[in-house]
Amino acid sequence: MPRYRLTVEYDGTNFAGWQRQNGQMSVQQALEEAIEQFCRHPVRCLAAGRTDAGVHARGQVVHVDFENEWDADKIREAANGILRERSHAAAVLECSPAAADFDARFSARKRHYRYRVIDRRAPLTLDRGHAWHVRNRLDEDAMAKAAALLVGRYDFTTFRASECQAKSPVRTLDVLDVRREAPDDVAIVAVSRSFLHSQVRSMVGSLKLVGEGKWSPEDLQSALAARDRSRCGPIAPACGLYLMQVDY
Repeated sequence: MPRYRLTVEYDGTNFAGWQRQNGQMSVQQALEEAIEQFCRHPVRCLAAGRTDAGVHARGQVVHVDFENEWDADKIREAANGILRERSHAAAVLECSPAAADFDARFSARKRHYRYRVIDRRAPLTLDRGHAWHVRNRLDEDAMAKAAALLVGRYDFTTFRASECQAKSPVRTLDVLDVRREAPDDVAIVAVSRSFLHSQVRSMVGSLKLVGEGKWSPEDLQSALAARDRSRCGPIAPACGLYLMQVDY
């Protein structure tokens, strides 16, 4: 069966996450149903990252097997046309033939996430549902100093959701950068081969405490060393998180 690789963008606001859910529309279901409508056989779309409800993607990677060969551009255009007709906030950006052993999840070498925080007094309008609104200005320099203490190979139990199914809490965090990209727009960029469930949002929530002056960078380091979920700060809301890119 010919395999294809798709790069997919979506607004996660009205989806129940990537993975199929009973009684709720997921990105996976929307994409599979769109493809099935034109290829006329069941398909299964497998993704590099199973994003949670409300999380967005600019560069999700998916592989899908077809019973027959198709022109890659035809797959992209047909899928996008059906997604648009059904008012799903998702689009196939790229489509190309893939090797039979390519696996969107297990072949991935790096996953790049970006989290947006907007720190201003006024409520969000254009960015509502697409960033975490924090009313007080954050100290991004303190956050950056604290973030650097999490880079490396550690037991991230403190920043792991209780329902996480990973066999080990040990992960290697290659990048955790904090930078102000606009007067009221703070970006947190995280890169790793793989992340634990809610790891990025958990780290961001704790970094916010540093930015507010409620924690010191050393407090964050102590929370990591404790390997205790109860030592984690608040979990940042899903709306600010974006899967930006996957490297292979």
